[in-house]
Amino acid sequence: MTMKFFEKITALAIAAASVLTFSQTAIAEMSVSKELLDNFKPITAGAVPNKDNAITPEKVMLGKMLFHEPRLSKSGLFSCNTCHNLAAFGMSNLPSDIGHKWTIGPINGPTVMNAAYNTAQFWNGRAKDLEEQAKGPILNPAEMGMSDEASIVKRIGSIAVYAELFAKAFPQEKEPLTYNNIARAIAAFERTLLTPSRFDAFLSGNEAALTDKEKNGLKLFVATGCTACHNGVGIGGGSFQKMGVANQYKTANKAKGRFEVTGKNEDINVFKVPTLRNIEMTYPYFHDGSVWQLEEAVKIMAFVQLGKKLADNEAADIAAFLKSLTGTIPEEALKLPVLPPSGKDTSRPDFK
Repeated sequence: MTMKFFEKITALAIAAASVLTFSQTAIAEMSVSKELLDNFKPITAGAVPNKDNAITPEKVMLGKMLFHEPRLSKSGLFSCNTCHNLAAFGMSNLPSDIGHKWTIGPINGPTVMNAAYNTAQFWNGRAKDLEEQAKGPILNPAEMGMSDEASIVKRIGSIAVYAELFAKAFPQEKEPLTYNNIARAIAAFERTLLTPSRFDAFLSGNEAALTDKEKNGLKLFVATGCTACHNGVGIGGGSFQKMGVANQYKTANKAKGRFEVTGKNEDINVFKVPTLRNIEMTYPYFHDGSVWQLEEAVKIMAFVQLGKKLADNEAADIAAFLKSLTGTIPEEALKLPVLPPSGKDTSRPDFK
């Protein structure tokens, strides 16, 4: 080794030390207090468990196939993935999803990513968990359009491969292929759809994971009062809140939120708080899908919920922080399953 080589190494080390010193200084200047971070919790697991629905490889594999299975719809055209496109962070990116007979839904379809952290499912919270939620769209005449549970089980049971897979996924059950188990398999798969992001690395101690602009946006996010609703692991999804607390939210959408479940007048326009994870990718925003730009959504929420008017630069910094919540979709979830062929007794597509 020559002296010139050592001189180069020394110079590189000095340069690296200078960069590290600068970075540490910048981080110190833009440090975020522990009290502020206590509003959030990082994603630390690969799946969200349910004590009544054990997550096994066999069940997850089956659930993934059923998630992509269009024969769960009357027309044989729509699957869960149609409205919750995994390649688009579990969204259709439409204001309202389109279902059986091209029916346009009454409300914006929420993302399926990280939905396992929600306190309940659907905007009005009518399903207590993913297992219950998975039963709804298949039988909804405006979504997948199947008429009854028996016809669904009969159609899936007519496909020999599925009969075998259900037996493996539910080995202790006398009748493995039931409507409940179809939903349980789909839910088991959905419980693996978690998207850790740079913000999780930041919460776990890596201060360099966020830029100064993002850290400032985080501080503004908390100072503005956003964490009153958007907190925890899901950074939302843990409570129900009225849309338009400080100022009226004007919309042509006829959805009435929790009122549709409870019948109580005080629950009119009370909706489940959505998760902000991957919010950069899950536009358009709000239950009516009326807003397409994240900065605009930030301003609207600050005004109607908190009575605060944000300057353009404040909204831009908060939006920058929110973009740090864009995570990584599980690699396995992005691999399309190969679906088995129909059997001779499989019912044919019905467009009526």
